[in-house]
Amino acid sequence: MPAMTPAQLLKFLDENFPQSSHLGLSIEHLDDTTIRLRLPTHERHLRPGGTISGPTLMWLVDCGFYLLVMGQLGPVALAVTTNLNINFMRKPEAVDLIGEGRLLKLGKTLAVGDFTIWSDGMKDPVAHATVTYAIPPKSKD
Repeated sequence: MPAMTPAQLLKFLDENFPQSSHLGLSIEHLDDTTIRLRLPTHERHLRPGGTISGPTLMWLVDCGFYLLVMGQLGPVALAVTTNLNINFMRKPEAVDLIGEGRLLKLGKTLAVGDFTIWSDGMKDPVAHATVTYAIPPKSKD
């Protein structure tokens, strides 16, 4: 059972990363190993040609996997990305993005997983990434 609910995760994100609160991210599903997110597309996410920008896709991967890790560990603000490898597979449509993350390993110092993004309503993914997060040591209070 996750250590944090979707509502707690979004509150944590708003409090610790206020720069992301205006994006409208929502968590549609969370369990012990997976998360599903929705990111509404806005004109600010588009690049020339009307496609969603690569940085927007990378942000969704990084933020989504961070929320998945926090969902399992609880609020560990200092967990950080140590590796993110993304493959852009096809042009994302200018519709909501759906991101699904999967936790493959959660150890004491590293979390490893993958993340896939689709344009809402489309069958084929637009991007796939592998992600590794470093988990800070527990404090010895």
